[in-house]
Amino acid sequence: MTANQVATPTAVPSTNPRAVQASDPRTRGQWWRFAALLIITLIVLVPVFATLLLAIRPDTASSSTGVLTLENFRYIFANTEVLLWLGNSLGVTLATVFVSVIVAAPAGYVLSRGRSKAVSGLSLLLFVIQSLPVITAIIPLFVLFARIGLADNLIGLVIVYVGSTMSVATWMMAAYFDTIPHALEEAAWVDGCSVFGSFTKIVLRNSLPGILSTSIFAFLLAWNDYLVALVFLRSSVIFTLPIGLQTFFQQNATDWGAVMAVSVVMLLPPAIVFAVLNKYFSIGGIGGSLAGR
Repeated sequence: MTANQVATPTAVPSTNPRAVQASDPRTRGQWWRFAALLIITLIVLVPVFATLLLAIRPDTASSSTGVLTLENFRYIFANTEVLLWLGNSLGVTLATVFVSVIVAAPAGYVLSRGRSKAVSGLSLLLFVIQSLPVITAIIPLFVLFARIGLADNLIGLVIVYVGSTMSVATWMMAAYFDTIPHALEEAAWVDGCSVFGSFTKIVLRNSLPGILSTSIFAFLLAWNDYLVALVFLRSSVIFTLPIGLQTFFQQNATDWGAVMAVSVVMLLPPAIVFAVLNKYFSIGGIGGSLAGR
């Protein structure tokens, strides 16, 4: 064997995955998008951070010498009716969510599966109703509720909230039901399941993200409402938190520490709801369940 016949190893250029990833223009675009989203998020959270800082900052007239204090929270829980207002808001909001989902789920199923003229008319009616502002119905509803004893009543407030959320909640449930294949229900019918049974056992069991989205929509509408509660509620013992917060604003002076402490109390339930339910959301759905058919 000659020297020319001896195989010489060929040098293979080494590739660094990090270098390749850094040189990819798509990766650079992702970093720019991430940075833009981070900046926008920080800007949006500035009022939240400011509210929290003002709530734990000691008042100038206070005897507290620390940099941060919980004196404002002790004051609102001991000397005001914040706990009562918090209970009222939670009760009204949870009742609104429960009734809205119970009614909107079967109504959305009818809109999703029905193909008759009556269903089309109902769909158009819901579309028209949801386009109307709530302010157009508040005064007539107040006059009607005053005659039947529901004007200064939390039950009347729940009825108004449920009516306000019903059209959008029905549309949301119908939109998610449209993503569930009809063949799953047809297979259940072949096995002897009724229409109601297939709705409860097939459709509802696979609609958790849609139910959660509808529940969160109803929760936020009832929890953050101020205008409807301002018109319908008169007694301080049945105030919700947004109306109770208004009582801290006086004509000549405002206790901003107490106001910000109540604001933090109002911020906590929605934040807890999103933090707990976030892991239950999914995007893919069950569209791939019929992949082998």
